[in-house]
Amino acid sequence: METITPNIEIRSVVAQCLRTLTTSAENKDVITALQTLQSYLDEAEFRRVHFTRTLRFLVSNIQADWVHSLKAQQRKELWDGLFLKGPADQTLLVLMEGIGEPSINLDHLISITERFLQNGGLAELLWSYCLETGPSDSPQLRETLQGRIVGLPDLLANKLQLNNKPLFLPQQYYPLLATEILSALENVCQALRNGTDCSLTFVAQVLGKVCVQGQSGEFCEMAPRLSIHTRSDMVWQRVCWKLLQDVPQRCMESVLTGLVQSVSRIIGNIVLTNKKAQFVITHKLLLLQYKYETRVLRVLLGYLAADRERRPLLIQVLRAVSQAWANPSAVKHTPIEQQLYVSKALLLSVNLLDDSELHQLQSDLLQCMLGGMQSHLDSSVVRIRHMGMVVGECLSSRMDISETKLKFEYDQDDETRELLSLMTAHSDDESDPEPVSSDDELTPYDMSDDQEMSAASPPRYLRDCLETLISSEDPMRVELSLIAAEDLVRKNVFAAREISVELTKVLLHMENKYNLNNFLVLRQATMVALTVIDCIPVTQYLTTEFYSLNYSLRQRLDMLEVLVFAARELSSPVSEKRDPSVGVAATGSSGLSPYVNDKPVDWRQEVEKRIQSKTRRLRKGVTQPAPEATPNRYAPVAGHFFFPLLRNYDRPQVTFDLLGSDHLVLGRLIHTLGVFMHLAVNAPVATQMGRALLDFVWSVRYHVDQTVRRGVLFAVCSLLMSVNSQNLLADFGDQLFETRSWLADVAEADPDGDCRDLAVQSLVLLDKSLKKQLQN
Repeated sequence: METITPNIEIRSVVAQCLRTLTTSAENKDVITALQTLQSYLDEAEFRRVHFTRTLRFLVSNIQADWVHSLKAQQRKELWDGLFLKGPADQTLLVLMEGIGEPSINLDHLISITERFLQNGGLAELLWSYCLETGPSDSPQLRETLQGRIVGLPDLLANKLQLNNKPLFLPQQYYPLLATEILSALENVCQALRNGTDCSLTFVAQVLGKVCVQGQSGEFCEMAPRLSIHTRSDMVWQRVCWKLLQDVPQRCMESVLTGLVQSVSRIIGNIVLTNKKAQFVITHKLLLLQYKYETRVLRVLLGYLAADRERRPLLIQVLRAVSQAWANPSAVKHTPIEQQLYVSKALLLSVNLLDDSELHQLQSDLLQCMLGGMQSHLDSSVVRIRHMGMVVGECLSSRMDISETKLKFEYDQDDETRELLSLMTAHSDDESDPEPVSSDDELTPYDMSDDQEMSAASPPRYLRDCLETLISSEDPMRVELSLIAAEDLVRKNVFAAREISVELTKVLLHMENKYNLNNFLVLRQATMVALTVIDCIPVTQYLTTEFYSLNYSLRQRLDMLEVLVFAARELSSPVSEKRDPSVGVAATGSSGLSPYVNDKPVDWRQEVEKRIQSKTRRLRKGVTQPAPEATPNRYAPVAGHFFFPLLRNYDRPQVTFDLLGSDHLVLGRLIHTLGVFMHLAVNAPVATQMGRALLDFVWSVRYHVDQTVRRGVLFAVCSLLMSVNSQNLLADFGDQLFETRSWLADVAEADPDGDCRDLAVQSLVLLDKSLKKQLQN
């Protein structure tokens, strides 16, 4: 009786409030009724029985006079608040139901839906189903709710047509949904640590539906974050494994293909317990599809080889792949791209076998090699023949059947070099040099300046070079590896990209403990080459480590210098031949720096250069050919160099205080940003970079150190030369006039002559741009 009475009371009060809203003409009564309904939002009975009915009543009366009598703030707090503060699942269902019906005031419901998403409504909804705190609902209701979550962009696009909101577009909504799923998983991990049971069934079903609808690509961004979480946290590993186990069977393939880039720690041993997952990973992704990069193949096969229980599947995969590669019909009738894909899978699989497994499969591999090579060599397509030669060489070398290994003659290209790089390189013993002739009638060479031949030889493969730099204690081998490193990086792009971040890390922490000649020049040249070859990963690593703990100031300056040299090379024409020591040799190994002069190109030279480039000359006869256009490799990645360096400059650390005592690093950082700004001329992101740069340097424009002030003025001058004059006034507005006043003060009163000169140059450039725009 005690539980029945409150329920009856709630039902009576809710009914009275709805009657009041329907019949009362007094604004005070309407406000009181809405406040009463809001006071019951925490009552379980109201949420379970009356909340959906109340929201439907509000939607059906959205055009009523009492709604329009509310002030904007009252409507936001009372009317909208009932939607945003109640159970998220019921709110979403009612909103989608109301938007689907003909309504004059559709904008109001759209606005509430937008706020619902922005305020974390999806995360709250998913988390409530993880806790299973709500009332038990039917499978049909869950299916409907999941359909509304997954299909929200389509539903709203059909309703709103050209008036759709950016948040409801797939490219914004699905990343938001992925973030909310990740947030729900974080809550689950914390709850499990606190001893609270959770369920992942609903989240797994939503994930499966999203991937089935073709949005698995949007969730690929979630995989690296999950991989980071699972690296050292067993709770996260269990949660991820359970999430994959709860995915419906019909959705398993779509989910796995969305997460294939980092499967190992995320999916656990699902390949052993789920037949559909096993088929997808061991067969479909390797033999039926061939759209993935080599890196994905490494991840898939490495996943099978990483655990003792999964290694039998690796052997099974190798047998299937070798049969597919040696099949004469497949060689004739499948696309070359698929044959290349299978060849990569075969070599990677063989490379992962240990000696006992290799001995077990030797007869299968021998049959594959002989039959497959014959089929490939009989082909009239050159690429297929080369493919058979390379795979045959690699297999015979790996199996080591006899002392004489297969060796074919073919012209190496990017494709064959990539295939060769998939196998672990075994350095062959070099033959002894022929003895010097002792015939008396031959004139002897002058050997007085000859040096003794070294017993060590330079590395021929990038991984050998990396291994030497990490573990070798032989000064000669280390020096030879440093000398060869840059050339190996630039000639073996695929191999370099696989270990780019690791090699950069090794070089960054490396010390000249053997007092090697040109140590700094060689080390920096290799790091620059790595940044150019694999730009985004290496740049992300360097810009992140710049603000990390336990780095010396010299190392932080090294990071900036490498980024500057790499940005300059990327902004130069590809056809332009490059000397690795350009820009560094002149300063010597002790004074290695790209900051030879803080002054940018004189504005007169810059203006003259632009006039010459835009001047059209008419002449008779043969004219000089136009310069060949080459792509600017720096423009698409300029933001990766620039914006990460602006993240944590105001956070002092134990060994690094950028805004405190480390004036030199602050000046170099600002100068580096100015260089990036100058190189980004005509890039789409230049205006955004300029705005961020001006905001950053504005706070240190009166710094006591002249080095910092020079860097600030250099950055401002670079900004004025890089941002189109047509955009300066429109995008920077009042900042320009305040900047002009500051530049005038510097040009007149700064004690440093270089600062005054830079200020004058900046003033001239700024005045010319402002004058031109004001005239227009």
